[in-house]
Amino acid sequence: MNYTKLIANKELKSYFSSPTAYIVLVFFLLISGWFFTSPLFINNIAELASFFNIVPIIFIFFIPAITMSLISKEKNAGTLEILTTFPIKDSEIVIGKFWASLSLIGIGLIFTVVHLLTIVILGTNVDFGAIFCGYLGIIVLGAAYSAIGIFASSITDNQIVAFIISFFIIFFLYIINFSLIFIPDAIVGIFQYLSISYHLSNFFRGVIDTRNVIYFLSITILFLRLATITLESRKWK
Repeated sequence: MNYTKLIANKELKSYFSSPTAYIVLVFFLLISGWFFTSPLFINNIAELASFFNIVPIIFIFFIPAITMSLISKEKNAGTLEILTTFPIKDSEIVIGKFWASLSLIGIGLIFTVVHLLTIVILGTNVDFGAIFCGYLGIIVLGAAYSAIGIFASSITDNQIVAFIISFFIIFFLYIINFSLIFIPDAIVGIFQYLSISYHLSNFFRGVIDTRNVIYFLSITILFLRLATITLESRKWK
């Protein structure tokens, strides 16, 4: 039996059985839509650059909000122990919840395709390759943010604390690239490589560099593994 898929489906259904998913999606679409339509009506420019630039910032708030309860809620309610009485690996629990959060992100992004259709209808020359790279960048970014959020949710049984922890980890990784002038030259390269915004910028320029893909995959795998280890640690007590 594919427990990962079952957990992912369960979590995705729970999102939409409460107002959480609807509220988060509506706010995401309203804010991202505003930044798409503003250049269109004010400057008569139909492009997705402003949309791509704002989404990583929206995700800093959006993704911790949808991941904060994934494990912390289970721990607080005591249902995590019940879940582990089934022949389910801790890694399957983590990955299942990861796919659920990433699916919700994907649903939000599907609705933003209306921006692309708007550009096409207006007759603007569309660089589909650059747009594909931009969306790919947002997806791998969402995966990395989700993994961080799940890790934060795994180390506490308080959803608000999980939100704060994931927010600050994500914010730190995003803001590094804008703080390099305060970092000694000897280690500036290290901090630049750690920066999410540094690696994301290539995607938004229409460039797929394997080093950037490896970075986001590494961040995702690292934090999912840390979340799994955190769950496994309860067995050592």
